[in-house]
Amino acid sequence: MEKWFEASGTSLIAILLSAFGIYITIIIYTRIAGKRSFSKMSSFDFAMTIASGSILASTILLKNVSLLQGAVGLLVVYILQIATAFLRRYPFFQKMTDNEPLLLMEEGKILHENLKKARVTESDLRGKLREANVIQLSEVRAVVFETTGDVSVLHSPDKKLEEWLIKDVNRN
Repeated sequence: MEKWFEASGTSLIAILLSAFGIYITIIIYTRIAGKRSFSKMSSFDFAMTIASGSILASTILLKNVSLLQGAVGLLVVYILQIATAFLRRYPFFQKMTDNEPLLLMEEGKILHENLKKARVTESDLRGKLREANVIQLSEVRAVVFETTGDVSVLHSPDKKLEEWLIKDVNRN
């Protein structure tokens, strides 16, 4: 337990330099690759964020991972992200990489089978409806469990939902 509080001056300087270097590297790569690098529009985007964080932490804290190795590892992950974003334009590839959005409520009615598929409880659903300031279930036009795991609540007391908004959403 006494090793928890030990650190040599050399190791602290190495951590400082590694943190600075890999941080600058991430900024440069993100500027080149674009904001999509840290969005969470798909499950692959989420994986990109996790992988980047893991490489960043490993590069900073592990003695056996050099700054160059971390920068190259990040470069590979960014290239994969860019390639995947490009290939997702093709429906067959998009189906391989992305989850499908799922309808949880439609026109004020809860779709219990879809709640089970999504592993979302009625309590979770109620919380999301409250977050969206829904006061009556009859206002709810649609609740969608998005590909990212987010829940979108589309509601209006008097307007009909445009079909285009839920075009790619799985209803069953």
